[in-house]
Amino acid sequence: MNESRQFRHRSRSLEQDLLRMGALVENSFRLAHHSLFQREIEITQQIPLLDLKIDRYYHQIELECAELMAIASPVAQDLRLLSAFMQMVRDLERIGDYAKDLGEISLKLFPYAEHPCIPAIEQMSHHARAMLESSLAALATLDGTAGPTVHKLDDAVDLAYDEIYQTLASQTNLQGSIEPTILLALTIRHLERMADHATNIAFRVTFIVTGARE
Repeated sequence: MNESRQFRHRSRSLEQDLLRMGALVENSFRLAHHSLFQREIEITQQIPLLDLKIDRYYHQIELECAELMAIASPVAQDLRLLSAFMQMVRDLERIGDYAKDLGEISLKLFPYAEHPCIPAIEQMSHHARAMLESSLAALATLDGTAGPTVHKLDDAVDLAYDEIYQTLASQTNLQGSIEPTILLALTIRHLERMADHATNIAFRVTFIVTGARE
């Protein structure tokens, strides 16, 4: 197998591993979502196990990319691919970390009555999950056009973040513990960051396909 063919084989294998990692991250996000909004807290115990697998993929893929850069003498287009993969794997790892944090938040929120902001936060989570799904679909098909569509959803998430934050911050005459308010503020911050990382993935696919960063 010549060097060029070997590189293509290993890069395709890397892409498949990245998609497998993405599927784990999607599943972790799904479990956190159900735990938060359907109050299915028993499923949170699955999230740390998924996170361990996500972290293993993260280190494995990053190491493989670095090795290919060092030994394969990749041309500019190949370097672009490996650079994007290394950035995407970090985006996915961060989304997985936030999903794990959301699972932990759901456990802390469970004893409290449902806050009036929960439906709006759930919609925000739906948008962020749709963004991740679209970004991974773009990677699977190397669709370089998905970035703007995902970015529109990111604008919706950002708007929801601002509106919900203002609602939480402007509450008066709070009775009892302020812990639920703090936890919900953390929740929307995590969702906003997850959406940002999903947007990054979509635009990194565009970079692979076109060489343009936006």
